[in-house]
Parts: sequence; C-alpha cells; structure tokens
Amino acid sequence: MSAAVILAAVLGGGVLFIARRIFFRRKALKLLSYPVGLMRGKTVIVTGANSGIGKATAAELLKLQARVIMACRDRQRAEEAAQDVKNQAGPSQGEVVIKHLDLASLQSVRSFCEEVIREEPRIDVLINNAGLYQCPYSKTEEGYEMQLGVNHLGHFLLTNLLLDLLKQSAPSRIVVVSSKLYKYGSINFEDLNSEQNYNKAFCYSQSKLANLLFTRELARKLEGTGVTVNALTPGIVRTRLGRHVNIPLLIKPLFLLVSWLFFKSPLEGAQTPLYLACSPEVEGVSGKCFANCEEEQLLSKATDDHTAKRLWDLSESMVGLRR
Repeated sequence: MSAAVILAAVLGGGVLFIARRIFFRRKALKLLSYPVGLMRGKTVIVTGANSGIGKATAAELLKLQARVIMACRDRQRAEEAAQDVKNQAGPSQGEVVIKHLDLASLQSVRSFCEEVIREEPRIDVLINNAGLYQCPYSKTEEGYEMQLGVNHLGHFLLTNLLLDLLKQSAPSRIVVVSSKLYKYGSINFEDLNSEQNYNKAFCYSQSKLANLLFTRELARKLEGTGVTVNALTPGIVRTRLGRHVNIPLLIKPLFLLVSWLFFKSPLEGAQTPLYLACSPEVEGVSGKCFANCEEEQLLSKATDDHTAKRLWDLSESMVGLRR
C-alpha cells in the first residue's frame, strides 16, 4: 500500500508539472512600481512582519524609504527577518524598527501601543497582517479562542488604541488582511468563544469574516477624520500560515509541488497590502475590500451593518474598552 501511495504521488506530481507547464500556467501578477521616495517620512506598522506576506510587504515599504515598524511576537525571528529585508532593499532604503507584539495577549497589545504612542510622533499606515490558521484548540492569555483572539480581538484593540495617533497623522490608512475563506464562516454570537464546540476551519472563517465586519464598522466611525480603512483578501500564498494543517508525510512532496506551481509567492501576495498602503488611487477610499489590487464584491454576510455593529459592541467589551 505504501509503495502504491508513493507511486501515485510521484506520477501525480509528474502529471501536475506537465499540466502546469503546458496548459495551466498561472498568470504572474504584475508587480507594483512606485517612485523610490514615495513613503519617505512616513511610518508604517506591519504586524506579523517576520514572515510571509508581512515580511514581503515590509521589504517593499523599506525600498520606498518608509520607516517600518515590524510588530512581531518572536524577537529573534524578527531580527533575522529585519536583516533579510534590509539586504533586499538596497542602499537607498528607509528604516526598520522592531517592537514586540503578542496579539494573543491584550496586555502585550496595550504595552506595544503605549510604547508607540510614547516614541512615535506619527503613524501613517497600520497594516493588520498577522494571523493564525486552523490551529489546535487553545486560548489566549485572557481566555479567548486563539484564532478569534489573534486574528480579530488583538487587532481590534491594537487599532482602537492607535486611532488617536492615526487621526493626528491624517491622512492616514489602516489595512486589514482578511481571507476569501470568510465565505464559509458566520458570527456565532451564541458561542463566539467556541466553548461548546471547536471546529478549527469554521473558527478561522469566522475570524476572517470578523475582519471584514470590523473594517466596515470602523470605516463608518472614521468618516470625516482623514483616516481610511480597507480590507483585502490575498488569495492562496506560500507562507507559514498553514503550518498547523496536518498533511500526510507521503503527500507532502506533491503538496509542495502544487504550492510551487499554483500558489502566489509572498511578494505577489504582498501586492494588494502594498497597494492599499501606498497607492494614490485609493486616497480617500474607505470601507472596501480588495483582491489583486481591485475592489472585490463581498457576500451580504460581510456587509451586514447590524451584525457589524453588534460584533463591534461585543468586541469592545471583550477587550476591555467598554466598562
């Protein structure tokens, strides 16, 4: 049986490779090009900037001479990533700053924001990029389901605590990384913390739907302030996000081949966050969702104002903003 599985994997990989080369060559995304000094004098926070889309976004912003704050949980990995992005950026680059941020701890979020407010005169762009995908059941420091806590609640508190500085820095932008998998989720208000039942795929989709509803409600609240907020769905990207997905050992070579052939590279995945952070084309645009640098039409569940308001109010209570 094992030999048969191996043979199937090898043959399947060969077939996929040939098909990719002959019939299904994925059209490479056109990489954005901006004037080198476009982001000079601007400070950008990127959460989860030590790998994947966040790291690629940080590298591109550095090339545009931004001051990039890499907000990361693991300082050693952040330092290694910072060295990588500086090496990529070349001689005419901006500045990299590393700050510790653990989105699974609301106290860490508060400490991070206090440090930023104390040390930074302005924040021009906040990119809420960090996330967890289908991890085993666990809880944040405050006892919230981990995917909801990191993907939604941590960023919810982070953004709210930095809003005054963002308003002072206007025109400024907030960028929220969601996922097309929001389509398979709903906001389970009866068991938001998944105490009764935990389905890791549903919880991820729920958290990504929460990102979109958060963006919609925040855009409404920010009208007239000079601060815009937009979300994006990056598509399937070759990152460490899927590290918790259990792929059988014998299938891994085939999966790696498929990901190499059909998934976006981190740089390709970073194009839409970069577009929303930098492009003059979206100046003043708010409350929208983008994919491949174009506006994306969302399902009605992601544009429901009543659900967005209800989730906002509940989130405020959960992170301690409402007493």
